[in-house]
Parts: sequence; C-alpha cells; structure tokens
Amino acid sequence: MKKESKKPDLVVFNEETQQYDAALKPYGTSASSPVIKPLNTASWKNDGIQRVNKQLKSKFDEVKKEYETLMQKFQYNDLIYNAKFSFEPIFGENYHLYNNKNNEPFLSIIAPEQCSFEYLGSFRLNTDKMWEKIETSPKES
Repeated sequence: MKKESKKPDLVVFNEETQQYDAALKPYGTSASSPVIKPLNTASWKNDGIQRVNKQLKSKFDEVKKEYETLMQKFQYNDLIYNAKFSFEPIFGENYHLYNNKNNEPFLSIIAPEQCSFEYLGSFRLNTDKMWEKIETSPKES
C-alpha cells in the first residue's frame, strides 16, 4: 500500500485535480492575503424594502379602491332590486330612487324636481341587468 503524503495546512493543494491552485482561488489563501470584509448591505436592503413596500401599498390602495367601488355598486343594486316598483324597467333609461313616507325605497320615472319624496339618486339599467348610478343634479333629468 502506498502511503499518501499529507500536505501542510499552508499549502493549497487540490486533491481532485492533483494541482497546486492557490492562485486560482477567488479568496486569499495565505496569512499575508488581504482581509475579506463583508459588504454592508443594510442600505441596499433598506432601499429595496422601501421600494417594495411603496409598490405593494400602491397596489393595495388600487385594489382597495376597486373593492370599495364594487361594494358601492352592490349596495345600490341591492337597494334598487329590493325597492318597490310596479313596472318593468327598460335598458338604458334613467330612473330615480326615492324614500316614501314610511321610509321605504321605491323606483320611479318621475324626475326629482317633480317629486316631493326624499331623493336617493338616479340610476340606469345596463343590458347585464346591473344598475349604475348616474350623476344628475336635481334640476336635470
């Protein structure tokens, strides 16, 4: 059996390639080599965290606004579909929502300036049977 010679710790010898490869290493291999100092990545991390948080907050605000708009549409549709009316609404026509004396909502074709009930808003029925709020001043219909 052949006895393998153990190299001293200061000698950089690659057992796989059977070569001295100290010059090929990406780090210092002797005591006189320059000191390896870890980089300060705190500022880079903080900058990244701030950018990501800003982007996520922006997206969150966008989704929140979309959710609030959707909930408002749901509430209007729920209110109108539960309101009293004795006609079949026509797509694309404007209708007005009022509260009667018993504080019950009802849908009407009568314009707000011609009606003495509490005006709640004006709406239009889309072809997908969803009511959309239309902005009209009480003087125009």
